Parts: sequence; C-alpha cells; structure tokens
Amino acid sequence: MVPAQPPEAKAPAPPEPDTSGNPPPDNQSLADDLQGVRSDLENFKFQWQREIDIHTAVTTRALQLGGTIQTRFGWTDQPTLNSVVYNRKTTFDIPTAVIFFNGSLYKDYEEGRNLTYSLRYGVSQQTNTNNSFLNLLDATITYSLLPTISPEGPALTITAGQQLLPFGLEVPASEELKPVINNAQFTTRLNLARRDVGLIVRGDLFTQVDYGYNYRQAFLAYAFGIVNGSGPNTPDDNNNKDIIGRVAFTLPSDYNSYLRELKVGFTGYWGKQNLYTTDAAKTLQGKGVKNRYGIDVYYNHWPFGFTYEFIRGYDATITPTSTPQNVTRATLTSQSHTGTFFLSFGQQFVAGFRNQGKYDDWWPKTYQPFVRVDFFDSDVHKPNTKTESYTAGFNVFFAETTKLQLNFNHIINYAYQEDPAQPDPRVQANQRFQNQVLAQFQFGF
Repeated sequence: MVPAQPPEAKAPAPPEPDTSGNPPPDNQSLADDLQGVRSDLENFKFQWQREIDIHTAVTTRALQLGGTIQTRFGWTDQPTLNSVVYNRKTTFDIPTAVIFFNGSLYKDYEEGRNLTYSLRYGVSQQTNTNNSFLNLLDATITYSLLPTISPEGPALTITAGQQLLPFGLEVPASEELKPVINNAQFTTRLNLARRDVGLIVRGDLFTQVDYGYNYRQAFLAYAFGIVNGSGPNTPDDNNNKDIIGRVAFTLPSDYNSYLRELKVGFTGYWGKQNLYTTDAAKTLQGKGVKNRYGIDVYYNHWPFGFTYEFIRGYDATITPTSTPQNVTRATLTSQSHTGTFFLSFGQQFVAGFRNQGKYDDWWPKTYQPFVRVDFFDSDVHKPNTKTESYTAGFNVFFAETTKLQLNFNHIINYAYQEDPAQPDPRVQANQRFQNQVLAQFQFGF
C-alpha cells in the first residue's frame, strides 16, 4: 500500500493594504514603552520595600507561644474569718495563669549574636499586682554580646526590661518550674518574689562540654544588674536605683560523676526604700536601707537532689510610736533557712526517653516525693518572731511543665506566744499551729 502524502503547505496570504491612511505601527517604540513601564514598576517595588525595611521592624523568625495554667484546691484546719470571708476552710483557686511569647528580632547565623524578646502576661504568685486582672509580667529584650555558635565559649548577655531578679535559687525560677506549691517564706516577706524593671547582665566562664550527653556546664556563672526597686509595672519611687549581683560556682566534673551539678552561689542586693510614719497620716520620712544577702547550695543528680538557701535581710524601719515631729529609726534584721530534699524515679527525665517523640499522647512519667523545711525569723533580735513551715509533698510529672502536685504543710507561728496572753489556752494553741493540704494540677503548653 502506498502511504498517503501530507497536504502541501500553503504560503500565507499577504496582509491587506491599510486603506485608513495611518502609517504602519512602530514595533520598536511599543517595545520601548513596555520596557519603560516595567522599569517604573521595578523602581516602585524597590522604593516601597526600602520604606518598609527602613521604617518597620520585620522578622520572619518563628514565634514561640506557650503558657502555664494551675488549678488548686486547698484545705486548712484554721478557718479564715474577716470582714469579707466567713469561717472558710476550703477553696478552689487559680494561682497562676500565664501566656508567653518568645521570638527573635535579629538572627546572627555566623556568630550567634542574636537579639531576642520575651513577653509574659497573666496572674501569678510572683507579682504584687492585682490577680483579678491580666498583668504584664515579663517584657524583655536580650542581646548576646559574645558569639554563641560554639557551646565551648563563654556566654554574655544583656537583658533590658521587666524580669525576675537573679537572687538565689527560688526567686528567679519561673512559675512553671516551682517544685513546691507555696513559695518559700523569704521570697514574699522580703519582697523578692517580684518582677522589677531594669538592666541585668548575665554570663559564664570556664565552660566544659560533653557532646556525647549534650551537657554543658560552666565553672563560674554570674549576674549583675540595676533595677528600680519598686516592683512590676511601676516607675521608681525615689532617686536611687537598686543593685543586685550574683556569682555561682559549679564543681567541674564528668557527666557520670556523682558530683555533677554541685553548685554554690552567693547573692547580694543593695537598695533604698521610702519610710513612712506609722500613724494615720503615713507621712514620708525619707529613705532607708533595703539590703539582702544570700548563700545557696544546689545539687541535682538523678535520682537524688537537694537545695538549701540562707538569707539575711536588713530593712530600715520607723518605730510604731513615731510621728512627723518625733521620728525614731531602727534597722530590722531578718533571717531565713530553706532546705528541700527530693527523690525522683520514673522515666520522664532519663536521657534515653527525653529524645523520644510522643506517640498517641503517651509520655513517660516521673514521680518525685520531697520534704521541705522553711524557717523565717522576722526579727532576730526579738524572741518569738519565727515562723516554721514543714512540707511533705509528692509530684507526678507528665511532662517537664505538666504535673500533679500534692502538699501537706504544718506551720508553727511562734509570734502567738507573745503578750497579751490569750484568755483561753485553746485559742492560743489553735492560732499557733496550722495544717494545710494543697492539691494542684499544672499544665504547660
């Protein structure tokens, strides 16, 4: 069979002549005009982007969003009775509800001199503002002054804004990391469990890194800062700034050594506070000292751990009989001892499980019984001014910041032995001793 031949291609018909009398179009001019429009658009895009870059802080860094929620039930054998509460022994409450935002304003990929920020809002025991409203807790910007690419190098950061004070062990621990439901007495009675506004420099020296266990420790860690001293969300109330300084030494050791994470720290706080008469007028009578000194010991090596803090405070006071015409000043010396011993067992913080991903919301648990002894003497130069608190507790960790906490507190208040004596001895005994049971569930996200 002879294959079929394709049809012959026909030449295109010549264009019909333009009978309108207009000259033929200039293709080159159209191309030039189109190129000009394109150039104008590119110039506009460049100028617009330049205005954004110059006048707007733009970041493509991922925003880290998280928070902590605590729900609590409490019982006490000493009823609360005052002008607004009648004979209360039990209550539900929300001691902490916090949401935080962390991110990077500038990322230095070559040396790691990053500029980061942190915002934390909510209600917390570590703020003296009204817990009925959403409070600004932390608002900081941190810059790394030294390169952070190599973990073997020293660290040095500067943090400006509102933040926790680097005093001892318990004061700088954020809400989600508190081991015991109630704060140690000295943190609130010496007004250290607070945020303050200022500038704090933190760093460490003489680092040791074990890459096999992803473990880094520094022989010397330090923090120095200057703050208003008047608390969170509050401008300074006098012309003095408060100074805080801390150094901590960690014993150099291998990761598997039983001496790992043995640390001793020393902290000092030097400030001024306004003094007022104790009469109804509350007349301002100048300023006085507000100094605190602390020594702390920390040890945490699975499965054992303990912490101890010794605090001494010096506060200028005005005697209760002082009036604006006759002011008598004194220095009040207080003292605190707080020790905690805990034992951990389970799988939550074992290295072999920490790196495993979750599967169907399963996560290994850790159980942590502990005991705490907390003594606070409000005036070491007077008798019967000490309060003792003994706590037995049990924590169940479902994740690092998600746990169930059970605490039993036995409190002895020696102040109730002072005159005037109670007419009924049973009333005096009741007021001196107090027992509490607290159950709290904390969820971190």
